[in-house]
Amino acid sequence: MSARMRPGMSNGMSALASPLVSPCLTPAWQAARKILCVRLDSLGDVLMCTPALRALREGAPDRSLTLLGSPSGAAAAPFIPELDDVIVYQAPWMKAGDRPAEASQAADATDAGMAANMAATLAAHRFDAAVIFTAYTQSALPAALLCHQAGIPLRLAHCRENPYALLSDWVEEPEPASMVRHEVQRQLDLVRKVGCRTPDIGLSFAPRPGDAEAAQARLRSLGIAPGQRWLLLHPGASAASRRYPADAWAASIRLLARGTGLPMVLTGSSAEVELVEGIRAACGMPTHSLAGRLDLGQLGALLRMATVAVTNNTGPAHIAAAVGTPLVDLYALTNPQHTPWHVRNRVLFQDVPCRFCFKSSCPAGHHACLVGVAPERVLEAVASLLQPARPRIDIADEAWPDTEKLDVSAG
Repeated sequence: MSARMRPGMSNGMSALASPLVSPCLTPAWQAARKILCVRLDSLGDVLMCTPALRALREGAPDRSLTLLGSPSGAAAAPFIPELDDVIVYQAPWMKAGDRPAEASQAADATDAGMAANMAATLAAHRFDAAVIFTAYTQSALPAALLCHQAGIPLRLAHCRENPYALLSDWVEEPEPASMVRHEVQRQLDLVRKVGCRTPDIGLSFAPRPGDAEAAQARLRSLGIAPGQRWLLLHPGASAASRRYPADAWAASIRLLARGTGLPMVLTGSSAEVELVEGIRAACGMPTHSLAGRLDLGQLGALLRMATVAVTNNTGPAHIAAAVGTPLVDLYALTNPQHTPWHVRNRVLFQDVPCRFCFKSSCPAGHHACLVGVAPERVLEAVASLLQPARPRIDIADEAWPDTEKLDVSAG
């Protein structure tokens, strides 16, 4: 059994796809061999599409899949076995940071030219079909228009508005009015509409042999021997609203050092080195840092080797789930559908009235959904995952907030 499908795993949020393998039953989709898979946001979002990519791949023999993704999302492509190729595109309709007001007119002209060039690029590939993967807060219509302009005959997506000719296969958007699904389940349900299913619904992330060798060498340099138990801590996140406070990380490390006695390795991007070093200085305990020293494949290999990982709700959390490493997820209540998928886990949060704000920065400024998570709970969660797996794995250490209280009117 592969690492990503360990016994006893449960996502605990929604019904799973049928365990029966079924080909793509829709005749036109059965004939499609070259499929463009559009996911234009982050690395973690791409990883949560991988079970659906597998279902598409298994739908017909000699089928090839190409990812159209942002620079961040496209970085995952070399580690996703279901993909054959990747096209990088910073779509102008996707969130990409603040743009200076004086640059807006020039940027608009550039965006229009880039879209026209991308349509021509896609047309040259002569794709048979496109699947547009979105979160329910996103519109598929801009990507659908791009694929329509590229002459891709089959175009599948969720859409709240009537897309008319922009989609050949329109799946009416049920979220959040009638349900809220885990992001993985949402994408599995989408491709099932054209008959594509798979019995293997774990996430994909496959480090290369060289990544594992490099990661093992890093651990040896830190004095951590093969087979030794140790903890990986990843305190960064791209969105400020999803970062557990640095002082709480430091306090958690002090408790983990005293409570587990295990070596701790902190990771992060080159931009997060200062954050990591500040936490290490504040905790007053021996720790190791590989922040800024790992590429993505090496990080994935290191996560596979860790006994337990502790992260914010960010890309490495989904990599940990993909490689099967037990995970403590410090889960900001920005949105409900990105909890760890099919891996032993503990999800820690503090319920708040402003839950599910869908914001990259806390609009209230208090970060209460994370500030309220006491470091003692982090220790308890890690300690529970260091124990042998129980038959049933809960996803949270307390009741999950009521998703019927969602309010996405502010976007």
